[in-house]
Amino acid sequence: MMSRLIGLVLLLAGLSYPFAVYFGQQQLSPRVFALLLGGLWLARLLSHAQRPGSRWMAAAALVFCLLLGLADNPELLRWYPVLISLFCLGLFGLSLSQRFGPPLVERIARLREPELPEVAVRYTRQVTKVWIGFFLGNGALASALTLWAPLSWWALYTGLIAYGLMGLLFAGEWLVRQHVRGLA
Repeated sequence: MMSRLIGLVLLLAGLSYPFAVYFGQQQLSPRVFALLLGGLWLARLLSHAQRPGSRWMAAAALVFCLLLGLADNPELLRWYPVLISLFCLGLFGLSLSQRFGPPLVERIARLREPELPEVAVRYTRQVTKVWIGFFLGNGALASALTLWAPLSWWALYTGLIAYGLMGLLFAGEWLVRQHVRGLA
């Protein structure tokens, strides 16, 4: 129960992060952001230690928070969404390997349908590759905005447009899946 609550708070913090940076950067130092994010990631580490990938993600996020706190540089605040895209890219990408498989989308599909037919297994592998492409592009665009765009553009993309694109990808995949299921 507590680990789910921590996960939910971390998710909400991630969703609101770009706007918190945009509106709060003038009032709060990067150290405050580092302390708040670091506390959430430390709590996640302590509550999710048994899950694969949780340790390295939390450790990387904690290193980011430590660097942010030590540097106290507002420019570093903008790299957090890039880090999250890299986490997602890593999770989806590693799930395609034999060692860390099955693919993440297949695992999610098996929650609803434990006995997936082979055609569905192949399909989930392809959808996992699409998500890898998305997170690769999202991370690259967030990096470019971090480096060269005004803060307002960065906040708009990382706080709104990126989530809209994720929603479109979810919806598009759902429509394709309905079509594929109709053919099966």
